[in-house]
Amino acid sequence: MLPGGHGRFAVYRPPAASQQKDRYSVSSANIPLPRTPRRRLFAGALAAMLVSMPLAACSDDSRLVIHSEGGEHAFTVEVVDTAESRAQGLMYVQELAPDAGMLFDFKEERPVSFWMRNTFIPLDMLFIGSDGMVRNIHVNARPHDETSIPSDGPVQYVLEIPGGRSVELGIAAGDRVEHDRIRPAQ
Repeated sequence: MLPGGHGRFAVYRPPAASQQKDRYSVSSANIPLPRTPRRRLFAGALAAMLVSMPLAACSDDSRLVIHSEGGEHAFTVEVVDTAESRAQGLMYVQELAPDAGMLFDFKEERPVSFWMRNTFIPLDMLFIGSDGMVRNIHVNARPHDETSIPSDGPVQYVLEIPGGRSVELGIAAGDRVEHDRIRPAQ
């Protein structure tokens, strides 16, 4: 019960003289808000989003599969494709599931280089061309190491997975990566 014995009902208090505008302060959310054009617009946008969610589920940006001689290896990945998100990468992450990773999309092929500053777990880095072919792999990059780890040529994607995982699964240069963003060579 609110002070003043008003139970679950809202109590309207006029604003202080310094805040005199056409506003009132509501102390409870139990009273329905009036229907306004802005609220109707929000409800329409929410309905459109809910209707489109099944369509978004058809393209799964988080699923990545590596096709190697040892079979198919599925990973759940987070995609980073802006300068800010790529700079953050897996810094400060304390653990990574064996089937998880991060896919860096550089939007075009170019030489890239990584380091492990502020990275707390060892990582394998798979450097991938725009056609989905693994060009080279750096195995077990050391945490906090600021040594440059280059791509050994132009690539569009880099996949970071837990350190040593590529060796465990038999993933090697020349293997193919399948992901919604990667267009395989025809």
